[in-house]
Amino acid sequence: MGHSAEIMMRAVPGLPEIRAGDDLAAILAQAMEASDLKPVSGDILVLAHKVVSKAEGRVVRLDDVQPSAEAKRLAEEVRKEPAKVELILRESRKILRIKPPTTERESVMICLHRLGLIMANAGIDESNVPDERSVVLLPEDPDASARALREGLRERSGVAPGVIVSDSFGRPWRMGLVNVAIGIAGVPGLVDLTDTPDAHGRVLRATVPAFADEVAAAAGLLMHKSAGTPAVLVRGLKWEESADPTSSMLRAEADDLFR
Repeated sequence: MGHSAEIMMRAVPGLPEIRAGDDLAAILAQAMEASDLKPVSGDILVLAHKVVSKAEGRVVRLDDVQPSAEAKRLAEEVRKEPAKVELILRESRKILRIKPPTTERESVMICLHRLGLIMANAGIDESNVPDERSVVLLPEDPDASARALREGLRERSGVAPGVIVSDSFGRPWRMGLVNVAIGIAGVPGLVDLTDTPDAHGRVLRATVPAFADEVAAAAGLLMHKSAGTPAVLVRGLKWEESADPTSSMLRAEADDLFR
């Protein structure tokens, strides 16, 4: 892994509203070609998970969801729609914390998602969905989604950029949201710098940058919800090909001080 003196990031313009069954790789390849953004070796394409989820049919109408008795009970406690609580329960292995609603803000359910991610409301999102009675779930397997997109882009352009599927997360002890990687293909999740020297020759003992998360967070600066820019091409980073799954970035429960 080398050092980069500068990088270029550009939001991919001209993407249409994505619908179930769309060939997302073809749409992305066409949009990049039209805007003179043809991928080159070493590029990384960061995608907001929502466009991936929409293409994969992970949009659910709340009116089609039958809430369970448990969902109805929890819905009263958190003052959320029972159908939405039912989806949160279906997408979660466990509900870790519940923060009741206040006069200033809605309630939050902190969940251990079925993918192993700890996140608010199981990642279920109501923004940027044309139908106000629909919500978007995370992809079934974001790593597989990233791999399929990477291969689709290779077939169309002859170049396989690294692919990161991202979502916005809150963080312990910090306010605000930051994009993180929930699916990766080609790019390393972590870069272990242990036993390498710093600028003064001191040996690093515990330095493991979250490379994929850093790239996702940087790309998030160009992913404006109101601008329709869910894809960002990142160029100029030096990285080594990796088969790491996103699960390699998850902290083991025994080492998690916040559960």
